[in-house]
Amino acid sequence: MTAPAAVPALGITARLRAALVDASKATVVAFGLFFIMVGLRTDVSPTGALFLRTRWLDVALLCAAVFVSRLALALWLGRRKPEVGPAWQAAALSRAGLLFGPALLALALILPFVPGIGRYELDLGILVLTYVMLGWGLNIVVGLAGLLDLGYVAFYAVGAYAYALLAQYFGLSFWICLPLAGILAAFWGVLLGFPVLRLRGDYLAIVTLAFGEIIRIVLLNWVELTGGPNGISGIPRPTFFGLPFSMSGGPQTFAGFFGLEPSPSHRVIFLYYLILALALLTNWVAIRIRRQPIGRAWEALREDEIACRALGINITNTKLTAFALGAMFAGFAGAFFATRQAFISPESFTFIESAIILAIVVLGGLGSQIGIAVAAIVMIGGFELFRDLDEYRMLVFGAAMVVIMVLRPRGLVGSRAPSVLLGEQRRIDARFVGEGRG
Repeated sequence: MTAPAAVPALGITARLRAALVDASKATVVAFGLFFIMVGLRTDVSPTGALFLRTRWLDVALLCAAVFVSRLALALWLGRRKPEVGPAWQAAALSRAGLLFGPALLALALILPFVPGIGRYELDLGILVLTYVMLGWGLNIVVGLAGLLDLGYVAFYAVGAYAYALLAQYFGLSFWICLPLAGILAAFWGVLLGFPVLRLRGDYLAIVTLAFGEIIRIVLLNWVELTGGPNGISGIPRPTFFGLPFSMSGGPQTFAGFFGLEPSPSHRVIFLYYLILALALLTNWVAIRIRRQPIGRAWEALREDEIACRALGINITNTKLTAFALGAMFAGFAGAFFATRQAFISPESFTFIESAIILAIVVLGGLGSQIGIAVAAIVMIGGFELFRDLDEYRMLVFGAAMVVIMVLRPRGLVGSRAPSVLLGEQRRIDARFVGEGRG
């Protein structure tokens, strides 16, 4: 009678032993990283000399945190059963999404007029919306077409420099340069698409990464055109249908025309609504085109390229349209970035920008529009909450990303709504959707 009772005990002991071994291995790896990155630091003495300062207590605390976290994760994963959630959970998520999206949009529309919202909050909102737009643009390439692009910041840079050069050398207004910047970025997207038509997966990622670095190096060394490392300054600001946002208050200014007191906040509010309109345009185009034949071809390409070829789909046109459309929206965002900052340089378009945009798409959920918006708010807006942590800010940021990917490996919104409906609408669980590895 005692033999059956011993089996669960042995199972628990074995699971605990395996979890301890796994946590110990993770702690050893963490110690190897934190020994150099955290334990040793060069500081400047009052006399101006450099000296090496050690922080072994910080290393011990971090290793202990890694051990406890990994042990708890291993025990939790050992108890979790890999089964698909019930249908009512997917239905509840669908209903919540229908309410959450309009609520988020309403909040974005009234944000500048909420009491207590100042210049800092509006600037942060503009930054978040810029990354939301970039995430939705990259989602076309990565989330829908399944083409892993690590050089998306190159099209962002093309749009920014296109607007800056056209506005300075030809005197064109922002409203004329905006579509031209998108067209030029789409052209470079097609140029990138042709060499990578036969590449997939990691090889495609390496080539797109190289493309992004090539663009940055060209901008850095073509001093006669781009200004090199000094960048381009004095980029013209956008106007409200020809009315500049000037503090003079003249009749030909925005404040004078509408009889308002001149204020620097007018231009910031205008820029906020401008990027909001551009982001909503990106979202609307992505949703509409997803239901078109080309959108369904992108999703077929994401699931299985061989099966996509067998169906007679033109792979060349499918890939090129994905690259071109995604690059076009990056060009729009780059033009907005240039006119908002009034200064651009190659340092604004490094690989870390591509990594952040790709992380937003992955954390939000490949192919999910609302998930990407939430991920951008969490990553860009939430990142500001840890600004006082100084050098530990990136550590907290990375740990939060790891936790999200462990708990939600398919992103914050993992379920999918099918593009074509045959009868009753049913959401597709994330486990039945391809990850889109190109």
